[in-house]
Amino acid sequence: MAKHAAGFVLAILLIAAVVVVALIGVGPINGILDENGVRKGLDLVGGSVIVYEADLTEEPTAEELASNMAAVQSMMVNRLTTLGYTEATVTLSGDRRVRIEIPAISDPEAASQMLGSTAKLEFLNAEGDVVLEGSDVKKALSSYGDPTGKGIPQYYVTLEFQSSAVEKFAEATRNASDAAHVNSRTNYISIVLDGEELSSPFVHEELRNESCVITGNFNQERAEWLASIITSGQLPFALKEVQLESIGPTLGEKALSTSVTAGAIGIFLVMIFMTAFYRLPGFVSAIALCCYVGIVGVIICVSKVNLSLPGIAGIILSVGMAIDANVIIFERIKEELRAGKSTNAAFHAGFKNAFTSIIDSNITTLIAVIVLIVFGTGSIVGFAQTLLIGVLVSMFTALVVTRFFLARLVGMHITNPKQWGMTKKDMAKRKEALHQ
Repeated sequence: MAKHAAGFVLAILLIAAVVVVALIGVGPINGILDENGVRKGLDLVGGSVIVYEADLTEEPTAEELASNMAAVQSMMVNRLTTLGYTEATVTLSGDRRVRIEIPAISDPEAASQMLGSTAKLEFLNAEGDVVLEGSDVKKALSSYGDPTGKGIPQYYVTLEFQSSAVEKFAEATRNASDAAHVNSRTNYISIVLDGEELSSPFVHEELRNESCVITGNFNQERAEWLASIITSGQLPFALKEVQLESIGPTLGEKALSTSVTAGAIGIFLVMIFMTAFYRLPGFVSAIALCCYVGIVGVIICVSKVNLSLPGIAGIILSVGMAIDANVIIFERIKEELRAGKSTNAAFHAGFKNAFTSIIDSNITTLIAVIVLIVFGTGSIVGFAQTLLIGVLVSMFTALVVTRFFLARLVGMHITNPKQWGMTKKDMAKRKEALHQ
């Protein structure tokens, strides 16, 4: 009994610590209440607005222009989503302009630089001739390690070529490594993005590989940015900036703190209701809900998920699912108690009978969420991400945390059916079942 009581208390202290970390942070982890704890969406924190216009060398037909502008919009959305700005919006304005709103970046010039005007990647030999183009690259990945084999770990970008580009890469490296270029120290191939030289590695032999490595004193952020920009594709034409401005939060600067306060009040009222209706199991559900809030808060702060109004909606929806799971469990336990079983037997049977229902309902939600993440863009992805986090955590708190605390109560011999939410009517049915 003492062992179960000690486990009960230690678990509560651990949950309290998680909640504190989620709210105010500790060490490298910023809390929800910290200024930089949560990556906020445009409606919560404001951001930058950039308007680009197509810089055309030749006038296309109306159909071609519309098709290319749609491609620009899609590629910009993909870039922003890959970079983690899922709450950014990209809309077409007129027949040749695109408007981009990016949250949390107050400097529009920095935002424009982050996006890149075309992401035009080229490989140039010493004479300045293009030997490979961005279309020859299948994908790019950022990594950390020792790509040169010199025992110097660094951030770098790995490019994987299309199969049709392997021969072109082999020819370029063969020409660059001939004796004339080696003697004149011009045996290099420059890697250039939007006219900016990223790296100029020397070539000493023909390389017939399906990939190559870009180094250049990258930090983690720069390497991830470069890989994301290259992977998201090259725009069909150059873009010129026609408007750069910074905007304030549409929901107000205090929107997040007021949302947290409102959420705390709502969760507190739910805790009171659950405790009043289910008594000890209801109190356990309140503890599990605190655990849910703490874990979700820590994940959002650590993963830097963009939190906007749709994202908050996803969290609120998952809170409801967490409560629903507990309600299913407690009602199943009460059914077993009404049937005359002991509290211990009712606890185990109740969880066993509720398990399938909880898993089925959450799996169907997860399928829909995964579809939204894979095929959605912008705020849809933000909503789906927070809902995915919430659903997974709610399953954990319902099936693990709640079960743990109820098992501790049974272990402490707190088995009076009335303490487990049984009403007078329920007790009458239990008495009748026991006498049959």
